[in-house]
Amino acid sequence: MSLKQQVEADIKEAMRAKDQDTLRALRGIKSMILLAETEKGAEGELTEATEMQLLTKAAKQRKESLETFEQQEREDLAAKERSELDVINRYLPQPMTEAEIKEVIQRIIEEENAQSMKDMGKVMGRASQELAGRADGKTMSTITRQLLAQ
Repeated sequence: MSLKQQVEADIKEAMRAKDQDTLRALRGIKSMILLAETEKGAEGELTEATEMQLLTKAAKQRKESLETFEQQEREDLAAKERSELDVINRYLPQPMTEAEIKEVIQRIIEEENAQSMKDMGKVMGRASQELAGRADGKTMSTITRQLLAQ
């Protein structure tokens, strides 16, 4: 079942349960999917990797908003963002630990025969594809820099 079908089924469940917070988050996800499908140059159905990118982007936006609202002591808005983030996280795969990320990036470095920071682009490109949705770019970048600097 594609992400779109799963979200549509979950929207119906949320409507039956009258769960407004979940419903709002699911409608936001569905909207992102529809926009991506109808975007210029899109081929209709989204790939799983594209779906993960959309969800990761949505989760990142919610986290940033949540931090901002907490700093401004707006608990009402922070609670809304927190609940939406919880719903989005249901669809994302379990995030990897730093040790697991380091292991994957080390393998990529060896396979690409990367020697210095000049090769960071190659390594990050492959790491982004392999770890899509399971690791954030900042963590991958930090670990790649550390490993290439050795």
